[in-house]
Amino acid sequence: MPTIRTARQEEAVLLAEIGLRSWEKAMIQVGEIRPILANARMAFQNFTHSRWITISVVESGGVPAGWAAREQLDENITDFWIDPKYQRQGLGSALLEVVEGEIRDRGFESAALETHAKNRDAVDFFQKHGYAVNWLTVTYNPKLDRDVQTIGLSKRLVELPVTGYGQEF
Repeated sequence: MPTIRTARQEEAVLLAEIGLRSWEKAMIQVGEIRPILANARMAFQNFTHSRWITISVVESGGVPAGWAAREQLDENITDFWIDPKYQRQGLGSALLEVVEGEIRDRGFESAALETHAKNRDAVDFFQKHGYAVNWLTVTYNPKLDRDVQTIGLSKRLVELPVTGYGQEF
C-alpha cells in the first residue's frame, strides 16, 4: 500500500533525481536531450529545494517513488513524476487521487496539467483517469532545435448540478 505525504526539505536532492529520471524517459520521444540535460537537472534541483512544500510524495515500502506538485496550490498540477522503476504499480494512480482530493478540498472544480504531446505514457495515464485534451500548441524549442507539441488536459472534479426546464415536482 503506497503512502502519500508532503515532501521534506532534506529530500530535495532525491526528489530532483526522481523527477529527472522520469523526465528523461518522457523526453526520449521528443528527441536528443543531452544538450539540455544539465539545465534540466539544475531546474529540478532548484524547484525541489525552493518549492518542496508544494510537493506531495508517494512512497513504496517507505522509499520515495514519485512526486507531484502544484506550484501555486491551485488547480494546476505543474509536476507529476514517477520514477521509471516504479511505474505501472499503481503508485501514480494513488498519488493522483490524493492530489485531486487536495484540489477539490481547496474549492476548485477541476484539475489541469500540460505535457508534451508525444509523451504517450503520460497522456494515456491521465486519459485513463478521466482527463481530456483541451488544447494543443506547437512551439519552437531552441535548445532542442525543433518544434515541440504541447497539450493541455483537464478533468472536472465536481459534478455540476442538473438543471432542467420548467417546474420540478
